[in-house]
Amino acid sequence: MGTPTRWLRACLVALLAAGAPAGAMAALSVVDDAGRRVTLPAPARRIISMAPHATELLFAAGGGARVVGAMNYSDYPEAARAIPLVGSNSQIDMERVLSLKPDLIVVWHTGNTARQIAQLETLGVPIFHSEPRKLAQVASNIERLGQLLGTTASAQAAAGALRKKLAGLEAHYGQRSPVTVFYQIWDQPLFTLNDAQIASDAIRICGGRNVFGALATVAPQVGIEAVLAADPEAILAGQRHDPANPGLKVWAPYPGMTARKRGNLLTVDSELLTRPGPRTVEGAAALCELLEGVRQRRP
Repeated sequence: MGTPTRWLRACLVALLAAGAPAGAMAALSVVDDAGRRVTLPAPARRIISMAPHATELLFAAGGGARVVGAMNYSDYPEAARAIPLVGSNSQIDMERVLSLKPDLIVVWHTGNTARQIAQLETLGVPIFHSEPRKLAQVASNIERLGQLLGTTASAQAAAGALRKKLAGLEAHYGQRSPVTVFYQIWDQPLFTLNDAQIASDAIRICGGRNVFGALATVAPQVGIEAVLAADPEAILAGQRHDPANPGLKVWAPYPGMTARKRGNLLTVDSELLTRPGPRTVEGAAALCELLEGVRQRRP
């Protein structure tokens, strides 16, 4: 009877293993955007998102219902507005974080301070650093988060759809004649973005060139004189949320600059272009159309 009993047990083990959900029999492991390996014993069930773009990525990866806490401005998709807040970009409610019992925390190195990340590291909870600086890296983030969530199939589908749209934009606009661009993210004083920010990658995909892309700081302050010297063909700025801010009106005293002369002071949806989430490809598509208009207004 001993041999049949052992055989029966072996069959039961095999059947249980075959019917077990993906990730239940082995640890889940990925490398995040900081080059650190993140390993979970099982798919994440209680996640805290420390940046709006990370919240969007988690929803895109199929894990929106598992996000139990988020940072302020996590407002997309609509369901994200109902997620309890654990803090802002200036302060974290650590007691709230602890009470939510997370098994995964997603942070943003650029948006979260070193002090905040250090605080979170003391909890001993696995941390995934999300820092997409190219549109293609958004798809990679979705796939890796999907692995940690155990939602690989839906995450790969979302990433594949994003890559397809992105490839279409690059094929259509990538070889067009270059447009020099100044991206104005603030007007008093003037701030812009360098090529390490995802908006610059959108400009590149559309056949544009960021005139301050080579600067060392991600969000450098520049002077009006420097912009006039660069004389960009187009100036981009987001919508004014405060009517007191001049926005693109700051260039009214300079009718001789190329962007003014040709009517290329353009308003963009800065949230779509600078928030490195799955909607950046939509922002890039809109930007490509704007830059095509710039080409058509050439003498």
